[in-house]
Amino acid sequence: MPEEKPIHQTYLQVHTKLEDLTEVLQWFERAIKQCVPEAVFWQCQVALAEGFTNTVRHAHRNLPATTPIELKVDLFARSLEICIWNFGQPFDLEAALRALPREKEQLLYKEDGRGLFFMEQLTDELRYVRTDNGRNCLIMRKQF
Repeated sequence: MPEEKPIHQTYLQVHTKLEDLTEVLQWFERAIKQCVPEAVFWQCQVALAEGFTNTVRHAHRNLPATTPIELKVDLFARSLEICIWNFGQPFDLEAALRALPREKEQLLYKEDGRGLFFMEQLTDELRYVRTDNGRNCLIMRKQF
């Protein structure tokens, strides 16, 4: 079966600064809000915000603020895929997800892990892969 081609793609590159989250969210809204159901937009926007802030706070924690973060959104006929590339160390997403508390109430009192929990709950597919060029890519996919 041939790989599905996106009907729309959009890219953005920002620096490793939490302040750039506003630009990321505005870019996402301009590109996607009118193209998907409202609930899907809001769920993906939260997942995107969590993925971006995790990149800044964790993956790029020891890197200069000028280190680029690249983002891409692919819109398909019945799904949306968000990719966030970083230059951090490899990360075992599966192990981190397994380590999360099973009780949702426990997450409210935890400093770390809530973002991963939200991304996992709000998307249909969540992956973290190491690319051939030494970067990592967080991939979030949502069906609609």
